[in-house]
Amino acid sequence: MGTDDPDSNADGVDRVFPGVPHSEDDDDAVIVPETSGAGSRSRAETDHARDDAIRSEDSEESAESGCTTHSCTCGEKTESPEASERALATDGAGVSNVDSDGDLGDLEFTEPAADVSQDVYDDAPDTRVGVPDGVDLETPEYSIRSRMNDIETPDEKTWFMELDEAVIDDGRCIKCGTCVAACPSDSIGVGDDGLPELVKMCTGCSLCWDFCPRGGLRYERQWKITGGEDNVKGAGDPITEFSAKVDDDWTDGAQDGGVVTGILATLLEEGEIDGALIATESEDEAWKAESFLATTEEELIENAGTVYNQTLALGNLDLKQWKHKLPDKDWDDLSLALVGTPCEIEGIRALQDFEWDYQAQNEGIQAVEYTIALMCTKNFNYYSLMGEQLEEKRGISPEEIGKMDVLHGKMMVYGHDGEMILEEDIENFHDAALKGCDECADFTGFCSDVTVGSVGSSDEYSSVILRTEQGVKAWELTEPKLDYHDLEDKSAVGKLQGWDKKKAFESLERPFDPDAPRFIDYTDHAENYGTALNPHDQGH
Repeated sequence: MGTDDPDSNADGVDRVFPGVPHSEDDDDAVIVPETSGAGSRSRAETDHARDDAIRSEDSEESAESGCTTHSCTCGEKTESPEASERALATDGAGVSNVDSDGDLGDLEFTEPAADVSQDVYDDAPDTRVGVPDGVDLETPEYSIRSRMNDIETPDEKTWFMELDEAVIDDGRCIKCGTCVAACPSDSIGVGDDGLPELVKMCTGCSLCWDFCPRGGLRYERQWKITGGEDNVKGAGDPITEFSAKVDDDWTDGAQDGGVVTGILATLLEEGEIDGALIATESEDEAWKAESFLATTEEELIENAGTVYNQTLALGNLDLKQWKHKLPDKDWDDLSLALVGTPCEIEGIRALQDFEWDYQAQNEGIQAVEYTIALMCTKNFNYYSLMGEQLEEKRGISPEEIGKMDVLHGKMMVYGHDGEMILEEDIENFHDAALKGCDECADFTGFCSDVTVGSVGSSDEYSSVILRTEQGVKAWELTEPKLDYHDLEDKSAVGKLQGWDKKKAFESLERPFDPDAPRFIDYTDHAENYGTALNPHDQGH
């Protein structure tokens, strides 16, 4: 303490401050950091001090070996101050597209997505990241809702899950599209498999279940609501019946007498309708049916004939889908005709009985003013019929088929030259039929304005049943274009209707009761069919 030498300690030993150059001539060259009065140093400050000390020791070693700071006389390479600064600037994790000189490398930009959320990863959007090795994470089922929160589903609610459990997953869906049309939140769409699926949150309004002809809709009760007390026996209680055909060259490509096409063309010509929802053949898959809104006679003639698979017709009543084909007038003023199977006509009639808001399908449902039912005992799954039964088992490619018909209990297939290439009992194709068709007792379309088929008429004629005043109006407008006479064999229609009912009674697992309430509670259905109550809580 008493010495005048700043480099001497109290014990008389000469010491040199690490990293502080000694100079007798320049007092400013010596900078001693404060070490008192400021409290203890932080961890960062201590680390900096340690680093400074290490650099000082390196400098001393360089000096002993003949090297001086940032220059060298021994041949060893050293960095310049500028290089050191660059090294410090890029030290650490680094930047993937910047080099050591701070220059940008090649940049790649992701093309912006259109109308969807940007996907910047190759993985699926629901891929979990950062999951530890050996840990298997599964998304909890809906049942966790009740297990964790003790929340019970309200008794009055029926969800799409119930419809899925009891009808779709059970293979009983008949692809009529009524559930799609009924949904007031547009939550139901059509999946890649051609079956209804949930596309956004279900509100539990129960309508998809209530109006499903294989679920909550007691279709035989709808017969009486639509057609009266006598509309449950035989072929129902029609106003009148005919055998008819259109006398025109284009009927060669039509089914039987071309009456359906003739009626629709007349309704268009007379301004009674603005379009007709019919079936057309897919452009991508031969003989696969799709919904199509025909607005001209040419379009009707081009699509004359029958395609033996469903189109979910009622799921295609969103008029925005057909806006480019419709006249420029208020949608409330539009009038449409609908051609469909009896189950589809049951569905549209039930929907029209309630002035509810069906969202996207609403205007289309209300616009249907004429309904034509096609006599039907069963319909087919496209891939089962055309792929498995015809192509794989019988070697008949869909592309070589010019016409198909089901007549006199036979499946008849013709080539493009009109020559028959297959005639076989329809029962041999039962495995390709929709399972839900077995439960249908409505061969003649009890809820339609007009029913058209081939049973009861001779070849090249169609059997026509008029059921309502609207049907009679359509007939009277078309009559001048028709060659017609009284139905040739009324008993044939009644017999096939009776056979169809018998098959349905054998398949139905619920009571057939035209006097019971129109809608069947899911709990009652589950009791009859053995399906799960509250499938939410059972891991559906």
